[in-house]
Amino acid sequence: MAKVKTTFFCQNCGTQYAKWQGQCNACKEWNTIVEEVVQKPEKSDWKLPSTNNKKASKPLRIQDIDVSKEPRLDTFDKEFNRVLGGGLVPGSLTLLGGEPGIGKSTLLLQMTLKLPYKTLYVSGEESQKQIKRRAERINPSHNNCYILTETKTQNIFKQISDLEPDIVIVDSIQTLHSDYIESSSGSISQIKECTTELIKFAKETSTPVLLIGHITKDGNIAGPKILEHMVDTVLQFEGDRNHVFRILRAHKNRFGSTNELGIYEMQGSGLREVTNPSELLISKKDDELSGHAIAATIEGLRPLMIEVQALVSTAVYGTPQRSATGFNAKRLNMLLAVLEKRAGFRLGAKDVFLNITGGITVDDPAIDLSVVAAILSSNEDAPVPKDFCFAAEVGLSGEIRPVQRVEQRILEAEKLGFSTIFISKYNKIALKNTKIKIQLISKIEDLIGVIV
Repeated sequence: MAKVKTTFFCQNCGTQYAKWQGQCNACKEWNTIVEEVVQKPEKSDWKLPSTNNKKASKPLRIQDIDVSKEPRLDTFDKEFNRVLGGGLVPGSLTLLGGEPGIGKSTLLLQMTLKLPYKTLYVSGEESQKQIKRRAERINPSHNNCYILTETKTQNIFKQISDLEPDIVIVDSIQTLHSDYIESSSGSISQIKECTTELIKFAKETSTPVLLIGHITKDGNIAGPKILEHMVDTVLQFEGDRNHVFRILRAHKNRFGSTNELGIYEMQGSGLREVTNPSELLISKKDDELSGHAIAATIEGLRPLMIEVQALVSTAVYGTPQRSATGFNAKRLNMLLAVLEKRAGFRLGAKDVFLNITGGITVDDPAIDLSVVAAILSSNEDAPVPKDFCFAAEVGLSGEIRPVQRVEQRILEAEKLGFSTIFISKYNKIALKNTKIKIQLISKIEDLIGVIV
C-alpha cells in the first residue's frame, strides 16, 4: 500500500508548506494553515471515448496558425453573451461567483432551460425536486436539460460519458470531491484537483463548462487564487438584495473584453434582461428637486445614463462627514477640494453625502461634472433642470477635461429626450443635425453660472 502523503495548505490563499507554522508568509493571515492528506493515483480511471483518438499537439510556425473566427455557442441571453464577448467558446471553463442568494443558480438554470443544446446541470447543493420547483417558475422553453445531483467527480464523468452533453454546468465547484485526494470537499487540494479534471475534460472534448463558485466575506472567490488563473473566464454577479437590479461583470476573459456589463432585474419568475437600463436608472419625478444630476457614462460598449444624488448639510458633530455610495470616496474629496479652492465654495465645514442610484458602482471619470453639479445644486438648494445631463472630467485646476467616446454619450442622451448636454470644449465632435443642444465649457466657473 502506498504511503499516505500529507502537506500543509493555507486556507486563505492556497500557499503550500512542508510543515505547519502559525502565520502564512504569503497573505500574512494567522492560523489559516491546516494539514491535508494528498494521495495521487498512478493513472486516471476515466476516459471519454471521444478523447481516445485525440492527436498530440505539434508546434506550428506563427504564420501557419489559423486565426479564423472561432465558433461560439449562443446562450440565448443577450446580456450573458455581451459579457462573454459573443457567446460560449467550445472547450472553455467559466467561473461565476457572487454573494449567497444573489441569483447565480437561478441565472444559469434559467439560461440552461432556454438552450436548444443538450445540457447537463450538476448540482451538489440542491436536490432534483428543489431544482424542478425553481424551473417551474421560470417556464422552460426547451426540454434538453438534464439534472444530476452528485458530488463525486468520478460518478459525474461516468454520466457525462453516457449522456455526451453539449454544455456542462456545475453548482458548485466547492461541493465536488475526487477519490484521488483524501481531504474534505472545499479544501484547497480538492478544489484544485476537481478543477484540473474538469479542465482536462473541457479541452479534450471541446465542451464548455460553467462553474458556480462561492465567495468569502471579502468578496473574493473561495479557495486558492490559482482557481481564477486556471479557468478561462471569471464572472462576478453583483447586486444588493434590497435592490431589484443584478449586475454581471467579467473580471477575467481570455476570449473578449472585461469592460462589458450585463444588467438583470430580479422578478418572481426569474431574472429579466434589461436591454435599456438608462430608463430604469433614472427616477421618474415630476417635481424638480435639488441635489440631482444626470451623468452620461460608458460601460464597455454600452452608454448609460445614471442619476447622481448629493446632500450637503451643516456638520452637526464638528467633524464633517464624507460618504459616497457607488463612487470613489477619495475622488469625492478631491472634487470637494477643487470646489473650495477654485470656485470659492466653503464646504469644509459641511457634511457631504453622495449616492449613485440603482445600487451600481461607477468608476468612469466622465461623471465628475455631474457630481459637481449635484453638490452645487444641493449646497445652493437650486435644482438642476431635469433635461440637463453631463459628461466631462474635472481636473485639479478646475478645468473641464475631455472624455472618450463622447459622441455615443450625446446620441444616448438625445435618444432619451434630454435637451442639453454639458461637455468639455476640448472634445472633438463630428456630429451634425443633432436635436440636443451641446454646451461646451472649459472651466468649472462656467458650470456655476448655469446652475447657481
